[in-house]
Amino acid sequence: MATETAATGAGPYDFDRAVDRHGTWCTQWDYVEDRFGVPGLLPFTISDMDFETAPEVMRALRGRLEHAVLGYSRWRHEDFLGAVVDWYQRRHDTPVRPESLAYAPSVLYQAGVLIDLWSRPGDGVVTHTPAYDAFPRLVAAHGRELRGCAPDDWAEFERLLALPDTSVLLLCSPHNPTGHVWTAAELGRMAELCARHGVAVISDEIHADLTHAPHVHRPWPNYATAQGDDARWAVVTSASKSFNIPALTGSYGMIGDPDSHAAYLSRLKDADGLSSPAVLMLTATIAAYREGAPWLDALRAYVSDNLRLVSDRLDAAFPELRWRPPEAGYLAWIDLRRLGVDDEALQRRLIEHEKVAIMPGTAYGAPGFVRLNVGCPREKAERGVEALVRALRATTGGSAAGGSAAR
Repeated sequence: MATETAATGAGPYDFDRAVDRHGTWCTQWDYVEDRFGVPGLLPFTISDMDFETAPEVMRALRGRLEHAVLGYSRWRHEDFLGAVVDWYQRRHDTPVRPESLAYAPSVLYQAGVLIDLWSRPGDGVVTHTPAYDAFPRLVAAHGRELRGCAPDDWAEFERLLALPDTSVLLLCSPHNPTGHVWTAAELGRMAELCARHGVAVISDEIHADLTHAPHVHRPWPNYATAQGDDARWAVVTSASKSFNIPALTGSYGMIGDPDSHAAYLSRLKDADGLSSPAVLMLTATIAAYREGAPWLDALRAYVSDNLRLVSDRLDAAFPELRWRPPEAGYLAWIDLRRLGVDDEALQRRLIEHEKVAIMPGTAYGAPGFVRLNVGCPREKAERGVEALVRALRATTGGSAAGGSAAR
């Protein structure tokens, strides 16, 4: 794997440069009022980044647009499949069978189709909590029951898998919102338990390329053999998080069982009419996986420094939190329970006085937490953590060390 390099405004990629996203129909900036009820807040919310994507990706997109014909396209070709296979071999030391790959319009679409294929209405779908907020909605929309357990509660995990109507494990790897990177032992144990109880596995690995050293992402195919040769498993993922291209719409996955793979493609093409991919997504993914590794490594180093900034500031202000950066991603999942925080009071303070939007843990089923997105230039990250410290001091009576940041 490529070595992480420093990334600042003086480096080859300028992550310090602020990009004005207003007026671009941007969910995080232009529509912050939809969730928080107030316009114009400085947002640290939805999980996209404020950085321009890799210049190698932008160059490929411009070249494709210069062609000026944007007709129907195909995804089953060597350029796309080969780029994915090569990426997994180089970045994750994981062989991928090209015939197992499948295009999807989104990660959640693919997960939803597989839930339909591998379970019946009313069946249980197990996931780890706190959970990515789209998971409960997805499972409910497909008429299944979400069954959650804490990541370290193995007794409850097995109890849920053993229920006769539990059909699917919906795994988030690395985990969102906590940023936990599952170890080889943890994944092996999950695979063995799912095999024992006949539970299919859908592994959402969209944050896989954003791990922070020394943590290493381990794709599910490395553990699927524990389920048996005819096991039902899938990885659903995309280059969108790691290269900041979610607006291009599209994803891909791996489906281990050939019959399930065929059934999925039939649903994609025949039932839903979605088999023609977003060509710019294909273009961007190929360029990212072929040429974008140096940019990604610089990004990870920059984000790691942002997360250390958050850690240092929280340690100085509230050492009792003992907060440490996540093992993956750019989302700081912060446990405030030691401060006796009142979630509603904290949100009111953040919104009305600090004029910032920071996701409450209640959105993920976790009162007493917040999720702070620091996939942004350092100056913005500083403003976010300083606003949080001031709001916590005001609402809990705590004292924060050090001076306040410039606004």
